[in-house]
Parts: sequence; C-alpha cells; structure tokens
Amino acid sequence: MNVSPSSGEARFDLDGPVATVTLCRPQVLNAQTPALWADLRAFGRSLPGDVRVVIVRGEGRAFSAGLDTSAATSMLGGMATAPDADERIAAFQEAFGWLRQRSLISIAAVQGHAIGAGFQLALACDFRVCADDVLFSMAEIKLGLVPDLGGTKRLLELVGYARALELCVTGRRVAAAEASAIGLANIVVSPADLSTAAADLSAAVLQGTRDAVIEIKALLAQAAAHTFGQQEAAERAAQLRRIRSLAGLGE
Repeated sequence: MNVSPSSGEARFDLDGPVATVTLCRPQVLNAQTPALWADLRAFGRSLPGDVRVVIVRGEGRAFSAGLDTSAATSMLGGMATAPDADERIAAFQEAFGWLRQRSLISIAAVQGHAIGAGFQLALACDFRVCADDVLFSMAEIKLGLVPDLGGTKRLLELVGYARALELCVTGRRVAAAEASAIGLANIVVSPADLSTAAADLSAAVLQGTRDAVIEIKALLAQAAAHTFGQQEAAERAAQLRRIRSLAGLGE
C-alpha cells in the first residue's frame, strides 16, 4: 500500500507491519521543508495500529542535508513576529516525535549527509543503520540557531553531556567510524548493503513478541530517570503483565 503525501517531498509505503518513509528530493540532498514536516506529522497520526516497525530513508546519495535554505529565510522571518510561533515549532516537532512512540521500533537507514534537521530525524529513530560514507552534523549553530526537533535529548542520551554539547556548539561533522564508536550508529555497512541491513534489523525486531518489545522499550525509555528501586519495580510490573498475558489471564 502506498500513501501519497500532499507535498510530493516524501513517499510513504505500508507493507503489513512495516511502514517505510522515503524522503524523495535527491536533487537537493533531501532538504526538508515545513510542507514535508506537515506530511510526516499527518502520516504519523494516521499510521495503522498493526504497524510495528518504521524505516526512514532518503533517496540518492544523502539521507537529508537539513532544512531547505530556500524555505529557511521566509519561514524564520515569519516566525520572528508570529504570535503562534511556539505552536508552529511544536507542530514541526510532532513531525519527528511520533517516531518515538513506544508501540513502534523506528530505524533510520542513513547514507551520506545527515545534517541539522537530517541529523535530528535520524536521532528521532530508535536505531541508526549507517552507510560507511555517513556524515552527521548538528549544524544549527552555524545559522545562529539551536536544534529544536527533539535532537538534544536523544543526542545526550546516546553520547553523554560533554560530547553532545561539543557536537551542538561546534557543528562539526562525525563520520561513520566515530559515529559507531560513540554510540550514534548501531550498524555500519557499505552503501550497497544499507537497505538490506535495515531490512534485516526490521525482520529481527519482528521476530520478538510485540507486547514484550513494547514493554522493553518502555522500560529502557524511563530507566535513566529512575532509581534502581523504581526501575526494579517497573520491571516486576512489566514481567507480571507478560506472565499473565502468556497464561491467558490478561492483566
């Protein structure tokens, strides 16, 4: 099943429990616009309940080079005085935020440039399968801006405070070897093997019992904010739900 977004800047495909989001502006390295974000937000809201895995990819030689510069000037200028500016940014954030839903496992298949908003889109996903030509950069600092699409929290979780701060305030580029070493990349493969590696990871996720996967993701998502005692209590509660479900007793 194919779902056509109104912007024409992405393609959405549904195949049973797997949804694929493809950014399809390779001529501009899949640069992003507010119209694309509106389509991503709408797709996330309409996603069927039986979807378990979402793969996000970009056509051509780059995942996404970030915010489209032709859209940036008018968008940012209008935001400066807009009374609903906060609501607009919240809507942009929702375009990526649904990829963190606990009922989903999201996989970014990343090649070439993943810059600014492109980096944050990859960070919104649970896993990043990377080609060995990948270059990550949190480049908002070069425009005098801050990352505002959810990327700061996920980056901090993955690489720690000092490294996250360094990457955000310098905007330097991180290649595949470093991305793997510091925890940004789950898997690094050749560009030719990227699609296969993402599909293999999706298949591995689908081998697990759906409700157990959801419980595990929820446990890990809350672990950093918990004491050991709180986390152990959460583990007990989750395990009892699974035991009762497997015994046909419900909750």
